[in-house]
Amino acid sequence: MKKRILGRLLAAAGLAAGLLGTGLAQTQAPSAAPLFPGKTALRIVVGYPPGGATDRVARIVADKLQARMGSPVIVENKPGAGGRLSAQFVKHAAAGQPTLLMANPAVMVVAPLVFPDSGYDPDKDFAPVSEVNRYEFGLAVSDAVPVRQLSHLFAWLKANPEQANFGVPATGSLPHFFALMLGEAARVPVQVVGYKGSGQLLTDLMGGQVPLAVDTLDTQLAQHEAGKLRVLAVSGGQRSPMAPDIPTLRELGVNLVGTGWNTLFAPQSMAPATVQRLAELVQEVMQDPDTQQKFIASRLQPVVSSAEDTARTLKAYRAQWAPVIQRSGFKVSP
Repeated sequence: MKKRILGRLLAAAGLAAGLLGTGLAQTQAPSAAPLFPGKTALRIVVGYPPGGATDRVARIVADKLQARMGSPVIVENKPGAGGRLSAQFVKHAAAGQPTLLMANPAVMVVAPLVFPDSGYDPDKDFAPVSEVNRYEFGLAVSDAVPVRQLSHLFAWLKANPEQANFGVPATGSLPHFFALMLGEAARVPVQVVGYKGSGQLLTDLMGGQVPLAVDTLDTQLAQHEAGKLRVLAVSGGQRSPMAPDIPTLRELGVNLVGTGWNTLFAPQSMAPATVQRLAELVQEVMQDPDTQQKFIASRLQPVVSSAEDTARTLKAYRAQWAPVIQRSGFKVSP
């Protein structure tokens, strides 16, 4: 099944009509019988605290999946080590306890490349189930930074290299490496300031403690719209339907594109037939107009993706980001 990034088909108004007009948003009937015996609960494990984008995505999907499966679906938060603890936990999930991992590229692409032993192998220990959403990064500046255009920012950085400090939500995240790529484009050495999540980063950016930030666009938009910070550009290949007035880096002459995703993975202990059925059920969930509305309300772009599409996406991201990570020289001590 060809992947469709549904959010790009939508405008801010008329979302439901737009979705139905594509023919992709046909509501499916719930499964006739429970997928697991005795109404055994399916766990979706998230490697971050409640409230973040990955957690919100997992809870929307869990709620809709439960209705189709006829058995409970629960979300478990197991934060720690940048999400790696959750992957290690799901890797060792018992065969009798159905468990999925909701993961992003930091867990499934970056960590295996930079940690001497991440504790798991994305290819050997997991089977892709379905990608559920994509997100762009926003390049934001504090209101204290006297620029309003990307070209002005680059000129300002060259004149003030000591201010080339980019806050990112986590060290070793895709925003970390995207910030380094922006520094290369501006021809200014940058200092990456890693935070433990987006909340404190956003606070410091609005307070002027850090002048620049690269983070997921959904975390920045409310404050951008309130005039408390400025998102100068987005990292997607085209403008985000969540912020159609903000140009892409490519539009502004910087040939950089970078996006992230949240994707469900099953441990290799799960039977292939079960993985395939779960992938089909998640596709049904992501075609549900109400699911799509909930994603849009959270400023998240929903995706309909098969297990095969998801495997190809993982391979493509590894090919895209491995050279960037290697070129950065970023290493994590054992």
